[in-house]
Amino acid sequence: MLEKITVETNDHDEMVDMTNEVKRFISRQGMENGIVIVYCPHTTAGITVNENADPDVQRDMLMRLDEVYPWNHSKYRHGEGNSASHLKASTVGTQQSIIVDHGSLILGTWQGIYFCEFDGPRKRTMYLKGMTDSK
Repeated sequence: MLEKITVETNDHDEMVDMTNEVKRFISRQGMENGIVIVYCPHTTAGITVNENADPDVQRDMLMRLDEVYPWNHSKYRHGEGNSASHLKASTVGTQQSIIVDHGSLILGTWQGIYFCEFDGPRKRTMYLKGMTDSK
């Protein structure tokens, strides 16, 4: 069970809540128990699980990543000018694995799954892979 999802981002730095898309994938696949892997095949984007109740959390995360990895650092050497995007993506990571139990994602009360854009806006790809328990 592998599915390719297109994610269109609107801003240079953005966190897109993909939780419902992952839930729909589980439903389409008829997954009852197993693991779903959410994977980003880009070097300037990533996947994270974090709070989805207060949008200020995403704003604060993006703000702090900008502070840690400024866009115009004088020592960056990468010719494309997006070294900060690469650093942010490596910090966040390319994938998350989430348990599926009785057809539902096992997430905390306030958790959501986010596609993190660090070099947009762009048309991106995300992959979902379901692996079911074999009993």
